[in-house]
Amino acid sequence: MSKFVYFFGKDVTDGKASMRDLLGGKGAGLAEMANLGIPVPPGFTITTEVCVLYLEGKKYSEEVLKQVEEAIDKLETLNNKKLGDTEDPLLVSVRSGARVSMPGMMDTVLNLGLTDKSVLGLANKVNDERFAYDCYRRFISMFGDVVLGIDFEKFESLIEDKKKELKVESDTDLDAKALKDLAERFKGVIKLEKGFEFPQDPKVQLQMAIDAVFDSWNNPRAITYRKLNEIDDSWGTAVNVQTMVYGNRGNTSGTGVAFTRNPSTGERKFFGEYLINAQGEDVVAGIRTPDFIDTLGNKIPEAYNQLVDICKKLEAHFKDMQDIEFTIQEGKLYMLQTRTGKRTAAAAVKLATDMVAEGLIDKETAVTRVKAEHIDLLLHPRIDPNAKLEVVAKGLPASPGAAVGKVVFTAEAAEEMAEKGEKTILVRTETSPEDIGGMAAAQGVITVRGGMTSHAAVVGRGMGKPCVVGCGDISIDTKSGLFMVNGHTVKEHDYVTIDGSTGSVIIGKVELIDAEINEDLKKILQWADEIRTLGVRTNADNPADAGLARELGAEGIGLCRTEHMFFGEERIPAVREMIMAEDEKSRRKALKKLLPMQKEDFLGIFRSMEGLPVTIRLLDPPLHEFLPDKEELDAKLRELEASGDSSGKINEVKKVIQRVVSLKEINPMLGHRGCRLGITYPEIYDMQVRAIMEAACELTNEGMKITPEIMIPLVGLVKELAITREEVCKMAEKVMAEKGVKIDYKVGTMIELPRAAIVADQIAQEADFFSFGTNDLTQTTFGFSRDDVSKFVPIYQKAGIIEHDPFAVLDQEGVGEIMKIGISKGRSVKPDLKMGICGEHGGEPRSIHFAYDIGLNYVSCSPYRVPIARLVAAQSTIDSRK
Repeated sequence: MSKFVYFFGKDVTDGKASMRDLLGGKGAGLAEMANLGIPVPPGFTITTEVCVLYLEGKKYSEEVLKQVEEAIDKLETLNNKKLGDTEDPLLVSVRSGARVSMPGMMDTVLNLGLTDKSVLGLANKVNDERFAYDCYRRFISMFGDVVLGIDFEKFESLIEDKKKELKVESDTDLDAKALKDLAERFKGVIKLEKGFEFPQDPKVQLQMAIDAVFDSWNNPRAITYRKLNEIDDSWGTAVNVQTMVYGNRGNTSGTGVAFTRNPSTGERKFFGEYLINAQGEDVVAGIRTPDFIDTLGNKIPEAYNQLVDICKKLEAHFKDMQDIEFTIQEGKLYMLQTRTGKRTAAAAVKLATDMVAEGLIDKETAVTRVKAEHIDLLLHPRIDPNAKLEVVAKGLPASPGAAVGKVVFTAEAAEEMAEKGEKTILVRTETSPEDIGGMAAAQGVITVRGGMTSHAAVVGRGMGKPCVVGCGDISIDTKSGLFMVNGHTVKEHDYVTIDGSTGSVIIGKVELIDAEINEDLKKILQWADEIRTLGVRTNADNPADAGLARELGAEGIGLCRTEHMFFGEERIPAVREMIMAEDEKSRRKALKKLLPMQKEDFLGIFRSMEGLPVTIRLLDPPLHEFLPDKEELDAKLRELEASGDSSGKINEVKKVIQRVVSLKEINPMLGHRGCRLGITYPEIYDMQVRAIMEAACELTNEGMKITPEIMIPLVGLVKELAITREEVCKMAEKVMAEKGVKIDYKVGTMIELPRAAIVADQIAQEADFFSFGTNDLTQTTFGFSRDDVSKFVPIYQKAGIIEHDPFAVLDQEGVGEIMKIGISKGRSVKPDLKMGICGEHGGEPRSIHFAYDIGLNYVSCSPYRVPIARLVAAQSTIDSRK
């Protein structure tokens, strides 16, 4: 027979801490405290399993009802009181309790069991009519609000009216007569709002409260919280029914909430607040200002000392910071809750390292206690949690951190204002390579279009710039110098704040907290490195990013996107000259100008990564991306024609327009790019390979160990790789012969097309390594344009069609299965073939766990995500041991 109800209390406790999934966090904590001999008011927990069964059919089995009845009988016997008794009634609280702390669930109901008759018995028993009716009016309003769903303001307004009527300031100034009258008026509100009388049967009250707890699992607040925190909808919540104890029985009574350590800083100091002569809801309701916990010793010293001892005992037992609730009734201490305390990112790191030093936990446990999001927060500026925010729009959280600045709409404006020392937020419909200078100059970026792997997202992450993309609610009017969003008009140079960790766009300046990489965090990451077996590289396209990533623990470069080296005012003209070239001779002339620029970049990157592997992807994007915007060219042409220009510029502009039109592709992401470009214009890849190998040879001559890995993109056919590899090796050998230097280089490919994974056994014969380009592999598997997904993916998520944006979190069922095929087939030919992820998924925790599980050698991610990858890689190793 299934057990659905678990009792807790002195000498009769059924549950324990390990039964958290069944009893919920609160119920498991109460049971464990009872097992430890800590004073806990007795009660019982109805399991999460009952919640799931109830929500399926809105009813209970006979066995559940029977076990609840038996638990009530046991509680009455233990307390020597009965529910609804007219002389000495048993009163209980009813609380929800999921397996994880979950704001949004049903609020607590206190004093359940009071009726018109039993309130008289309570008044006589405690010889305090005021106290009894204060409890009763609180219960009726709580029941009306929490269980029946009546707006609490309807009760609160009656209290305010009564205080005005009696000309008193505080609720505590209301006498027994006033409170009795309020109880009657509250019952009248229930009758008016719900059409039935306030229930006078305590067992009916209890059943209605239990139903309300279970129903609250699916209220909008709870659903939203679960979605934001990725909590399983199927878990359900438990219900905890517990004997009431009272903190409002005079100056030797009180109630409070505390943490065994400071949850903001992690400092090893008892932290919390309390109120004398108050009930639990008074502390959190803000009706009175609580006192700091360390002053309680001056008022109720015996209970305070006992509380401190219990907190030490709980922390030693659970080996983690505890969040506790307590009540002192006439000098006697009762514990109402213990659970693992929520903490800030800074506190999480300090707690983990301190507890290792104290011998409470080991290094592996410490590494699991720190979350990826903690590191993400610590490595980027973040919004002050106490700041008041006016969020006007939400986009995709493409690059974490927060930034404040004046709105600008062009890259040029951002650069000009940066020179004057002014901070800006660059707002664009979408960004392009031409915006790179402005993105570097701005504090952060907002785009109207684009997804998690759009240009703005990828470049923003690489730069460590907060970035919000795909914010479709924004409408930009560049002529008027403003943007409109959800009824707000924001003009150029108005201040906005963005939170790239949540996707929020906020009106005005908001206080930020600076990034911090302290010794405790370094220690956690060092322990992670000792544990992990999965390598961590970085995606970096310039020496500064490479150097930063190495400082943050990168073990090499997994992706250097050479097309990003073509950005910048001094380089774009040479790139355009190459693209505009109508024959090989003209193209080689332009490439000759680019060669020293590329070589200089590789010299800097190789120096930054000396002794570590550097994977360099040859030119990949569609060529049209480097050409001017056609609309801007058309506007320029009209302007020249209107002015009657005779300098020949009209023909120049027309020629550029014709070239832009000729290069335009219907679907450029699936067009003339990657190895297709290298095969049709081999001189482009020749220039890049020469730049790579000349830089490697020169630094080798300086005594450095340089390990280049040349990666050929967008291969789908083995002959594409064979032809391109042959050209790459020919040029590499030629340069080494010229320089008289031997370099240990590798030639591999990016697996970013499903066909490449399916025929990976063929491709492996021509490859020294595989690198999964999961951005494009996701795009080509789903048939989703990664730049347009923001238009429909949020709708898909809301409708439950997909759980995550597949460009943010790797799709394991589809893309992941294709990767497994590629790994299996590739290693069937070369068992030791090195493989990694170089798509943006390489820095996402669930995707990193998956990379470990399927046997990849490394993940590669943007520099600021390297510490996250190091941590999660270690956590993957720890999980696998379990």
